[in-house]
This record gives sequence, C-alpha cells and structure tokens, in this order.
Amino acid sequence: MTDEIMTIREMCDTFDVTPRTLRFYESKELLFPIREGQKRLFTRRDRARLKLILRGKRFGVSLEELRQLLDLYDMGDQQQTQLRASYDVGLKRLSEMENQRDALTEAIDDLKEQLKWGAEMLASMEKHKDAAE
Repeated sequence: MTDEIMTIREMCDTFDVTPRTLRFYESKELLFPIREGQKRLFTRRDRARLKLILRGKRFGVSLEELRQLLDLYDMGDQQQTQLRASYDVGLKRLSEMENQRDALTEAIDDLKEQLKWGAEMLASMEKHKDAAE
C-alpha cells in the first residue's frame, strides 16, 4: 500500500465500512475512486472525503447536504465557502439535536412519573388484596 492509493479492502479495513457502503457513496457521487477494470483505487482525497462523510453521517447530516458541502471544496477560495457552509450546517444540526434531546428528556421524565404512579397503584392493590384475605 502506498500513501497515495488504497484498495477497496484497505479502505474497508481502515474506516470500518463495507465494500457495499463504498460503492453506495460512489453511486451518490460522494467518492470518485480510480477505476481499473473492476478494481477501485482510492486516493488521499477519497479518504479525506470518506472521513467527512462518516463524521457528517454520525451527526445526522443528509447525504445530499454532504455532497453539496464536499462539492464546495473546489471553489478556489481556500475552502472558506466550504468551511462557512459546513459551520452553518453544524449549527443547524446542533440546534436540532438539542431540541431532540430536550424532547426526549421530557418524555423520559413523563414516563418515570407514569411508572411511579403505576408502582404506587400496584402496591396499593397488593395491600388491599392482602387485607381482604
């Protein structure tokens, strides 16, 4: 393996993804491996793009948004446009994730209250059952 080129197997091992995943990202125009017959060879640029794709996926960024962000790399402004757009997407996702967390915390608190009520009702029923016997 050279520093420049990796096979599909090396990419899978390095990034813990499947060949199917890499082919899918290629079909979505997120990765552009060199094709030699049936072989796919991935460059340093592909590796950098895959790192960003996997990070974005972890944060819940859509593949289309990721594609658009990755396409901004070649704007010729030292990636300032790409960085600004990525920053804005990150702020939006953070807000969405915090809202989801808050809603989940509220649902968890509500469920705890319902379970507490249920436990008290069961204990009361047991107490009345024991007294009746």
